[in-house]
Amino acid sequence: MDKVIVITGGGRGIGAATAVLAAQQGYRICINYQADEQAALAVLEQVRALGAQAIAVRADVSIEDEVISLFNRVDAELGRVTALVNNAGTVGHKSRLDEMSEFRILKVLKTNVLAPMLCAKQAVLRMSPRHGGQGGSIVNVSSAAARLGSPNEYIDYASSKGALDTFTLGLSKEVAGEGIRVNAVRPGYIFTDFHALSGDADRVSKLESAIPMGRGGRPDEVAEAIIWLLSDKASYSTGSIIDLAGGR
Repeated sequence: MDKVIVITGGGRGIGAATAVLAAQQGYRICINYQADEQAALAVLEQVRALGAQAIAVRADVSIEDEVISLFNRVDAELGRVTALVNNAGTVGHKSRLDEMSEFRILKVLKTNVLAPMLCAKQAVLRMSPRHGGQGGSIVNVSSAAARLGSPNEYIDYASSKGALDTFTLGLSKEVAGEGIRVNAVRPGYIFTDFHALSGDADRVSKLESAIPMGRGGRPDEVAEAIIWLLSDKASYSTGSIIDLAGGR
């Protein structure tokens, strides 16, 4: 079966690292992005240089019509999706709850909870034998914040990732009998530009001393776990959540 992967937020950080590893593993790749076209095209060039058939598609994955259009393009240009990585996410500046606006909270929940659900829906519509599919694999990118809570930082983000963990568990049971596996990874402090969204681009370096392993993680270390979970090597794993937080 041809391997076709959709990676949301694939133009940066963990998503970009996953795209590169997917290219090395023979996937046809859709790199989804919302705003930074230049970054997405750079990753696209990199994976094509590795021999992968790949496209980059702009879509706000928290809007169902755009998600439908995204997956329709994948159908037409790459084939039926067999793997989905729900990597797109956002976070607000460091704040207490009593300083957060409704707009901020809704944006975090739409991007981190609604979007993965909408994308997984389209994936299941293509992977499930109920709809003519032959199975597949979904990996959700959660966060160690889901179990730590992130008090005085961004409990809205932590709560959204907690919801994503619950969604992972529920969907994994719902589609387990249909040849679809659903797992998650839970990164901790990883060196990516994601932390700039919280207002502190150097956050990982500042907090490394609090990590039991004494260092921040690399995007490729998370990508390795994602690609493993997507692969047949993890064929008996569903509903699993792998912590990648250096012991935190």
